[in-house]
Amino acid sequence: MNTTPAKRITIIAERLLEDRLVRDLILSGATGYTITDARGAGSRGVRVSEWEGGNIRLETLVSPVVADKILELLQKKYFEHFAVIATLEDVEVVRGEKYL
Repeated sequence: MNTTPAKRITIIAERLLEDRLVRDLILSGATGYTITDARGAGSRGVRVSEWEGGNIRLETLVSPVVADKILELLQKKYFEHFAVIATLEDVEVVRGEKYL
């Protein structure tokens, strides 16, 4: 089986940021993404209700260059002002031409 190295970025963020984050990912070069609901607790505490909007988990598979662009943008635009966390992982993707 042939695989292609890629980067997976996972972003946990306030739901109210969904449209902005998707727009910024696409403008940074991501060709797709997956969004699911997320729950949990962290340095900013536990969200006690959906009234506050809840959280999303946004994942995308990208090249290293695009990953750097996305992470820099998150740092400049979101981290200081919003409850956002991002992780970066090395992954091997089947059908890599679809993602990179």
